[in-house]
Amino acid sequence: MDWTTILKTGLTGQRTVLVTEELTAKHLGSGSAAVFATPFMIALMEGASIDTVKPFIPDGWSTVGTRVNVSHLASTPMGQAVRADAELVEIDRRRLVFRVTAYNGTKLIGEGTHERFIIDLEKFGKT
Repeated sequence: MDWTTILKTGLTGQRTVLVTEELTAKHLGSGSAAVFATPFMIALMEGASIDTVKPFIPDGWSTVGTRVNVSHLASTPMGQAVRADAELVEIDRRRLVFRVTAYNGTKLIGEGTHERFIIDLEKFGKT
């Protein structure tokens, strides 16, 4: 399948979450501060990337994350909302590369790239 006929660079998606105690580094055990945990920021960025292409991926197909290269630039306390934005910047056969960012309000708190591969669900995981 030629994914460049289905997907185009420039597609965007986003997800938002409210930082609760369960999403803090202290609760997760990835740190001692009660602030938005880096693993949850990454998961939010991955989710925004999924949402970017999901409407265009046919039934029986999906995407899986294969690479994350992000910086967590600033903390976010409980009670604030965090928004992750993703933009599809490269399509190489089944490999998709996204530019990802995260904000609390207008403040940039994370940025980087995320890579996903398009998979055939029926074949995926079979050896």
